[in-house]
Amino acid sequence: MAEIGKGVTAGKLASNVQKRLSRAQEKVLQKLGKADETRDAAFEEMVANFNKQMTEGTKLQKDLKAYMVAVKTMHEASRRLQDCLADMYEPDWYGKEETDALAEDLDTLWLEYHQNITDQSLLCVDTYLAQFPEIKARIAKRDRKMVDFDSARHHFTSLQKSKKKDEAKIAKAEEELGRAQKIFEELNVELQDELPTLWDSRVGVYVNAFQKLANHQEKFHREMGNLTQNLHDIMTKLEEQRELKRDDAAISKKGEGKKSEGANHSESAAVAPKSTVANGSDGELPPGFLYKVKAVHEYTATDGDELELNVGDIVLVLAFDNPDEQDDGWLLGLKESHWLQKKNISAKGVFPENFTQKV
Repeated sequence: MAEIGKGVTAGKLASNVQKRLSRAQEKVLQKLGKADETRDAAFEEMVANFNKQMTEGTKLQKDLKAYMVAVKTMHEASRRLQDCLADMYEPDWYGKEETDALAEDLDTLWLEYHQNITDQSLLCVDTYLAQFPEIKARIAKRDRKMVDFDSARHHFTSLQKSKKKDEAKIAKAEEELGRAQKIFEELNVELQDELPTLWDSRVGVYVNAFQKLANHQEKFHREMGNLTQNLHDIMTKLEEQRELKRDDAAISKKGEGKKSEGANHSESAAVAPKSTVANGSDGELPPGFLYKVKAVHEYTATDGDELELNVGDIVLVLAFDNPDEQDDGWLLGLKESHWLQKKNISAKGVFPENFTQKV
């Protein structure tokens, strides 16, 4: 309670207390059906719309803020991931400078996305909701003034119906009724003008907020797609260079092996004249036999010229009649079990090399 002498006089305090008591008494009489109540169905519908509008707008504001938190969290996760890549990426690898620049571009993109949504979608909703508290307070004031009006009206009517009329009291009651009615009607008219306009404004606010959000999402994901494609291309090129280095090393090693084989060719021919089938079984081997492999993964044939593999199958790798027909990563072969039983190569087919290992 406010201290008397500090902005609130004793008379004003007593008047406020009396108003609250009078309103409480009037509401009790109305609920008991002993006093009629001013009702306005159209206005009550406006208030219901206002409450619904405020609830929906508050939920939209809350969910937009949660979305912004999620964007910030994703930004931080993306930054940590790019930092991890930068730490692991060795200086002499292909695209080192490009990956560093890409990390900066990604960081900037996330920052701009967060800021744009904050400025153009969230701010729009914040501004929209900022007007609701003041209007809500005026609706509550209008309701109080309506009770004051009803109370003054009932008091004036009771004095008029009294058997012993006191003209001075009647005149004063009539004056109080006129003042209460004026205050109530001024608030009522203002709100009847404002509430429908506010109700209609929600469409424009929703369109603006979500249209801006959609525009920034489309731009963000388009630019993010370009950056991630650039990262994909860098990684692809890095892998290609690794493969080239590995192939060069294999060719070099193979050349050294051929030199060694040439040096010992005569002795080999003398000791093992059938060296071309040294990796074969004890019996005869199919024409064009090169070496054996073992299936380490299952492979289901998708074409008539392919060889189906089960884990553990031993395959006799054969040379292609026309080397130009061999695709990279594919071998031509025949299952050893078939050759031992049938002694023909009718069941030969191609299969992926990386599904097997040499034995």
